[in-house]
Amino acid sequence: MTPRRKKVLIGLAAVLVIVLLLPEWPCIPVARATTRDWNLKSFWYGPWGRSGVHKGIDIFAPKGTDVIAPTYGIVLLRGTIPVGGKVVLMIGPKFRLHYFAHLDAIDVGPCRPVLAGHVLGHVGSTGNAEGKPPHLHYAILSLLPYPWRVDSSVQGWKKMFYLNPDAWLRGA
Repeated sequence: MTPRRKKVLIGLAAVLVIVLLLPEWPCIPVARATTRDWNLKSFWYGPWGRSGVHKGIDIFAPKGTDVIAPTYGIVLLRGTIPVGGKVVLMIGPKFRLHYFAHLDAIDVGPCRPVLAGHVLGHVGSTGNAEGKPPHLHYAILSLLPYPWRVDSSVQGWKKMFYLNPDAWLRGA
């Protein structure tokens, strides 16, 4: 192994360790929202449409309310998909993907670093939320599995990848 390659590998390993150890300092991803703006039991509620279970929480707010980054990270994707409508996907500390769906508008582009509180878009009812009250569907997906979270519920094996946003936002 060349000295240059060795330095690159050590640098990458250091970055990985730092990303895993950095604190997240979560905040609610809808401006002026409180924990009363979502149903505590909506995470992993089933049956839920084509996906079987609801893998996030729906934070209700007036259309156009700012959707903000709940932690620092990098925006990976912005776009439109049939189920989620207008969506944003960002990666944050601990290799966690933060998914924001049903947006009315998107205010951030891909590959953009953001800090907690940065405006990503605005609450809406796009995708399969059309005709329903405006809300943000917020989900957290871990790229690193937590196998001890698997249980016998519907799609319970997927719980090793999905974090409960309600518990995460409350610091549990």
